[in-house]
Amino acid sequence: MGSHCILEVDVNGEEIFVVDKRIISSYSGKISKLFSKSKDVTPRLKVIFHDFPGGAANFELITRFCYNKGETNINPYNICNLTCAAHFMEMNKFVAGVENLCEQTEKSLDEIKYWTWSELLLALKHCQDLLPGANSIGILDKFLDSLVGKVASSVETSPCPSTSSPDSSGFRLSCETRSSEGLKNSFFRATWWFEDLVGLDIRIIEMVVRLMVSRNVDNGIISKFLFYCQKSRFSSASLDEKVQIIEKVVEMLYSLDISCVSYKSLLELLRVGLNMNLSCCCRERLESMIGSLLDQATLDNLLIPSPTRKSYLYDTNLVLRFLKSFSGKGVRFVPLSQLKKVADLIDLYLSEIAPDPNLKPSKFLAIIRALPDSARDSFDGVYGAVNLYLEVHSGLSEEQKMKVCCGLNYDKLSSESINELTQNANFPSKSVTQALISRQRKLKNLLQDTDRSSFSDYPSRFFQAGRNGRKIDQGSQQIVLYAKKLNIPDENEKLKEHLQGMQWRVVELEKVCQKMQIQMGKMMKSRLSSYSNGKSVPKLCS
Repeated sequence: MGSHCILEVDVNGEEIFVVDKRIISSYSGKISKLFSKSKDVTPRLKVIFHDFPGGAANFELITRFCYNKGETNINPYNICNLTCAAHFMEMNKFVAGVENLCEQTEKSLDEIKYWTWSELLLALKHCQDLLPGANSIGILDKFLDSLVGKVASSVETSPCPSTSSPDSSGFRLSCETRSSEGLKNSFFRATWWFEDLVGLDIRIIEMVVRLMVSRNVDNGIISKFLFYCQKSRFSSASLDEKVQIIEKVVEMLYSLDISCVSYKSLLELLRVGLNMNLSCCCRERLESMIGSLLDQATLDNLLIPSPTRKSYLYDTNLVLRFLKSFSGKGVRFVPLSQLKKVADLIDLYLSEIAPDPNLKPSKFLAIIRALPDSARDSFDGVYGAVNLYLEVHSGLSEEQKMKVCCGLNYDKLSSESINELTQNANFPSKSVTQALISRQRKLKNLLQDTDRSSFSDYPSRFFQAGRNGRKIDQGSQQIVLYAKKLNIPDENEKLKEHLQGMQWRVVELEKVCQKMQIQMGKMMKSRLSSYSNGKSVPKLCS
């Protein structure tokens, strides 16, 4: 071959460059290898590149470097293009007196820590156009590492970063020491980078978030950025693009500490995605995150309309999935305060959905039983919802009504609720019987507690016994009244007899209490008389 052989280079079908093969091959190991074994004496050769990084514009940078005897100006604007092209063309050959392009770009990358934020962002935007090549040679990692370092530094130096209240501004600032302007400035110092990064490729954003998590950047700030990213991108996105955005955002949110994520923002994201064709994995993760924060919900948050073409009013299946996520690995790991808060919320929800004529008994019962009995100090709220449900669904059979009543814990009903239940025509007779048995059990326990009390310790015990006796007497009279009023079957005759026997025992206890009170009155008069005569008062107890 001649020393000045012409080489035609077709770059990705965009443009054909005509160059001197000798000059290019002296710097490019790739070109040199391609023709090292060729015996073709044709003065004109051709090579075709289908995947040249950066296309024709980038190949032009390479040719200029070669024709300029290995000299070029490397800056944040072109460093990514030159680095990727240098690796593709294998421009690491030794040339006497000249530093090869791979070495030059490597040295420039060592100075990345001194770059400004604008220079980093500019380089990163060029880098995303060269994916996945830029990622494979490690240049993208260097850009991201430096960029996240600057973000992390700004978040750490912001005063009082908070992860305890994700729905707040993100900072704990005392109103006595910080003005509202100070709050705005603090928040800005932690979120100033949102607008700059939101326009990056979603793959780059995913890498940024992953790196932030590994560097322990405040997860509350990261979650705010992801929600900001979703809202910003939605304005100009198509339906398919919106689905992809939500799925990516949910995937990234799922990697964060859930306690730092805003419940309201998650719920808003769910409402937006309800009518979209989200993947099953995405829906499960989103519902799981919302469910684990259910103690932050309000009644309005749960009243989500049922899916289209469904007859019932509200999406009870969704709420059941929330409750399952809230329980997590077991309710024993959930703080009792949170458990009770969710139970109060569900009681309100039950009353709201009870009038739905299309709500099946099994579904209503499933929501009641989704939480353990320990979550409720009182079942009065559940009783009210069940009463409303039975009133609306009056056509249910006795068996179906009893199935709904299985959700009641009669031992946790107040006396008022039991009194009302036993006279409520909406409830089946078996439920009334169970309420009576529960009342009997309570009275029996109260009698045993009173019998165990010592009447010889302190005068106050006598008065307490008297008060307890009156309560028991009133309650037992009510129970006997119910037993007489109701048509109790023969198999429950023993219960009736037992209740009547209990009434007799209560009356006897009342007589004892009255005697104790009379004795106590005499003792108190004796003490007052002794005191007025200037005598010492004898001790009642030694």
